[in-house]
Amino acid sequence: MKSVEVYARSLEEAINDALNKLDKTIDEVEIEIMEVSSKGLFGILGGKQTKVKATVKEESPAAENEIAIEKIVTEITEAMGLKAQVLSEEKDDYLKITLAGENMGVLIGRRGETLDALQYLVNLIANKNAPERKKIIIDAEGYRKRREDTLTSLAYRLAERVKRTKQQVVLEPMNPQERRIIHTALQNDRHVQTLSEGQDPYRKVVISLKNK
Repeated sequence: MKSVEVYARSLEEAINDALNKLDKTIDEVEIEIMEVSSKGLFGILGGKQTKVKATVKEESPAAENEIAIEKIVTEITEAMGLKAQVLSEEKDDYLKITLAGENMGVLIGRRGETLDALQYLVNLIANKNAPERKKIIIDAEGYRKRREDTLTSLAYRLAERVKRTKQQVVLEPMNPQERRIIHTALQNDRHVQTLSEGQDPYRKVVISLKNK
């Protein structure tokens, strides 16, 4: 761990000097106050300066992994000719990567196909030889939430059609994440049921009446 010891006339000066030497913020270091300044006789003799020791905090493996994944995403988007701000957020069972910047529509692609391809590639690279697999979700400009709302609304409309016509409805091919949205939206409906049929990438959701 990298650390420095600094003397100064006051605690504030000592901490600021230490941060400057380490080129870190206060959140990135641990501060140990070793000596506190005291004035000598009549304030001019025997004075003791403040001494602090600042040590750079060790990053956890999870934090290091996030940085590595952000770097992968940045390199891929730059190779695509796009400049995106990459932010990561650790969730309970996955890591969410959010992208922002210009021309994000190019990155999203038709119905999110380019974004899905990027997500698949990053998962493949990041989890290669990893002792524990980490699911990574990549979003851009809130596309995932908008798509989820659209699919949920679609599921409700098609369920009503099935109830009215008594005929099943077969949706277009979707990726596992989008199929899960349809299943979840209708899982508590007492009158219809959903199932997936076919093989990826052509696997589809079927909505039909429940057997009584």
